[in-house]
Amino acid sequence: MLPSERQKKFLELLSTKDVVTISEFMSEFNISIETVRRDLSILEKQSKIEKVYGGARLKLVSFGEPTMENRMINKLFQKQSIGKKCSEFINDGDCIFIDSGSTTYQIAKFITDKKNLTIITNSIPVLNELIDTKHDIIVIGGKVRRNERSIVSYDYIFNFSQLNIQKSFICAGGITIENGISDYNMQEAVIRKTILERSKEIFVAADSSKFGRDVTINIAPISNVNFIITDSNLAKSMASNFNKYKSKIIIAED
Repeated sequence: MLPSERQKKFLELLSTKDVVTISEFMSEFNISIETVRRDLSILEKQSKIEKVYGGARLKLVSFGEPTMENRMINKLFQKQSIGKKCSEFINDGDCIFIDSGSTTYQIAKFITDKKNLTIITNSIPVLNELIDTKHDIIVIGGKVRRNERSIVSYDYIFNFSQLNIQKSFICAGGITIENGISDYNMQEAVIRKTILERSKEIFVAADSSKFGRDVTINIAPISNVNFIITDSNLAKSMASNFNKYKSKIIIAED
């Protein structure tokens, strides 16, 4: 295995646990302690991890929105299970919107065998994942956000009024009962708000760490959301707080 491939595997392993010990790296990859330390030093210089006594963990972002690169590997298994569960709500012939988040991206991997879908997206990774399928794909035109691998648009560039979406799958930076669904970027928020106005059913795909968190821009109140699909780490007490709202929380089993 090339060092770069092994380091990517390191990051995938780190996404499943708070801390991975040096001995766990050695056992998992059948490598020496020197190789582990060398790879960890490279990842640390790239600001992807931070070393702790006897091991390492993913580098924590202290403020603002984490990078897409970090989000693509962080909590990967939970996001894959959420993506798979979301795909179960998509039927042949549906017109759907898939948002530009790292969790919603996972949906694309589980719908390649469905038939006659029309997929609207502003996500470049989603486009790349589905480009060779037979689905009809509509890409929202506008400005490319390189760091987010997404496209942001405005009514004068893209005619949103012509869209008739059956199911929208959006991501979230935060979810609270008081303030609903929120995220970090104003331009992304404008697109989501517009898409939701054109959608019959709204699904929020978000891992359990997003609950109880408010971030910069409000997207929609909880009352506007039909389903919130999350992972099994969500506390039962948190889930029960949503029972009085029409939004149904669905747990994706790992």
